[in-house]
Amino acid sequence: MLSNYTIEPLENGLSNVKGFFCDAVNIGMRPNTDQGDVAFIRSEVLCDISAVFTSNTFQAAPIKHFQKYPKGFQTDFVLVNAKNANAMTGEKGIEDIDRIMSALESKIKVHNPVMSSTGVIGYRLPVEKITSAFHTLDFNASNSDKAARAIMTTDSFKKELAYKIELGNNESFNIAAICKGAGMINPAMATMLCFIITDAAIPKKDMDELLRISTDNSFNRISVDGDTSTNDTVLLLSNKKSANYNKAAFKEALEKIMFELAMMILKDGEGANKLVAFEVKGAKNEEEAKKASTALSNSLLVKTALFGEDPNWGRIASTIGASGIACDERTLTIHYDDLLIYSNAFRELDKEREEQAYKIMKQESFTVTCDIGLGDASYTSYGCDLSYEYVKINAEYRT
Repeated sequence: MLSNYTIEPLENGLSNVKGFFCDAVNIGMRPNTDQGDVAFIRSEVLCDISAVFTSNTFQAAPIKHFQKYPKGFQTDFVLVNAKNANAMTGEKGIEDIDRIMSALESKIKVHNPVMSSTGVIGYRLPVEKITSAFHTLDFNASNSDKAARAIMTTDSFKKELAYKIELGNNESFNIAAICKGAGMINPAMATMLCFIITDAAIPKKDMDELLRISTDNSFNRISVDGDTSTNDTVLLLSNKKSANYNKAAFKEALEKIMFELAMMILKDGEGANKLVAFEVKGAKNEEEAKKASTALSNSLLVKTALFGEDPNWGRIASTIGASGIACDERTLTIHYDDLLIYSNAFRELDKEREEQAYKIMKQESFTVTCDIGLGDASYTSYGCDLSYEYVKINAEYRT
């Protein structure tokens, strides 16, 4: 059955969504003065807001501040800073946000403003520096490029997407997003910030439902290094300005934008050169398929083999066996793309297949498919290689 809607890409990110504004400035937390370190997203009317946060027990102060608002609250303002995570800062960290928001309210009328932060853990926010941004930010600007760049940390490129959804009868709505992420990426609400805005007239209950589904199918399936941050946040805001909505169309557009952003994060994994899909099928149930797939995307030995372009299927098999799922070496098969790497009948790579495997592993992206051979369940997660550059970036993170 053909869908009765179309989804078309747009340039200029957040600037496409009716009734939203965004901008960024540099206040000195980032040494590169050409790149902002404080950004905002503002709606001219109140928005419904849905959120998914980190599974880390030590949630950062901005998340705790968000959770102080009553369930189902509306907002019209999101403030974001880079270089300081405001995590593990206790009650003082939450009080600092309140001080910042009080200063904001002296400059512009806002309702239930929320904040997100990214950067180094364990330091309180430089409140005076951040509030100085309110003197220079243009609250009526629409500069998605500046906002997308301002939230970056170790990212090497901005992550920004937008789509127009045509419903027919001259009805349409737009959705756009910016996000950041390159390190501390683990399939447990991957370490990143993501801000999604839409003018679709989507009911709040649909926002909550579809954001959770889309997160599970995107950011919760990627791994750079297996670490989970204290600040992971995905926010979805809708101001209903278009007055148009179609649930199936919105679901597809949301999943599309979040999955593509997740793949951008993997491609930008600190020092990463390869993006690899780990498909586990033939498992007894989905939980076991997910467990094995996630173990593969997180495995340091698998990641270093990817970096070395070494078709060492032993690391794949060993990781599956160590994952704790039901498996049997007699029923297991492993493919790199369409090339059979391991089966009960072919336990050793002959020269021809090994040469083919080397060629596959030199590609920027490919799929590792592991058929457990014991059931019908499947799950796919996504990972990247681990390079020398990753160690260098993280060894020097505070310098």
